[in-house]
Amino acid sequence: MTNLFSSFDPTTNFNLSLNWMSSLLGLLIIPSSFWLIPARPTLLWINIINTLHKEFKILLNTNSKGTTLLFTSVLSLILFNNFLGLFPYIFTSTSHLTLTLTLALPLWVSFMIYGWMNNTIHMLAHLVPQGTPPALMPFMVCIETISNIIRPGTLAIRLTANMIAGHLLMTLLGNTGPTLSILTMNFLIITQIILLILESAVAMIQSYVFAVLSTLYSSEVN
Repeated sequence: MTNLFSSFDPTTNFNLSLNWMSSLLGLLIIPSSFWLIPARPTLLWINIINTLHKEFKILLNTNSKGTTLLFTSVLSLILFNNFLGLFPYIFTSTSHLTLTLTLALPLWVSFMIYGWMNNTIHMLAHLVPQGTPPALMPFMVCIETISNIIRPGTLAIRLTANMIAGHLLMTLLGNTGPTLSILTMNFLIITQIILLILESAVAMIQSYVFAVLSTLYSSEVN
């Protein structure tokens, strides 16, 4: 069973941990915006960024310029890493809590520090939802506090678990290939292609979910 999880092990035979290089490979894919006439991939990427900027601006409910750049950058980083993990022999860095917690924890901590320092009354009011009966107020404070504390964990674990689950399923199915007949092999290949399409969708959805939830958490403290 330990061999199944070997692709999620960041250790290498070299002194340098080259697996984490996959986190930087996305930089090679980002199209350059310095061309005189932008290429089609560049125009597509600019349109995606503009759409995300408009959506995050609505969610944030703030007029401060440049706030959406942080969340767009986080989405781009996770999206590239998720997609790179679908290529053979590339370590999926987003399937490791080291990376996902590194993204989620600083965001959450900075929101909490900003909220409690600038909007203390607003943050305290958030602990008791409107219309709560007086008898249930102590319990609601405990529940809201716990749900607030586990936010970075849920952000990180959701992304990690989704990336691991799909990759593991594809590995398990791929390992059964040599023992199958020609007819069953065709079904296996079709299933693997469908799974690959599904994983591509998961790669996009999970990066979007991470960015949107981070945006919503930041809008709560304002």
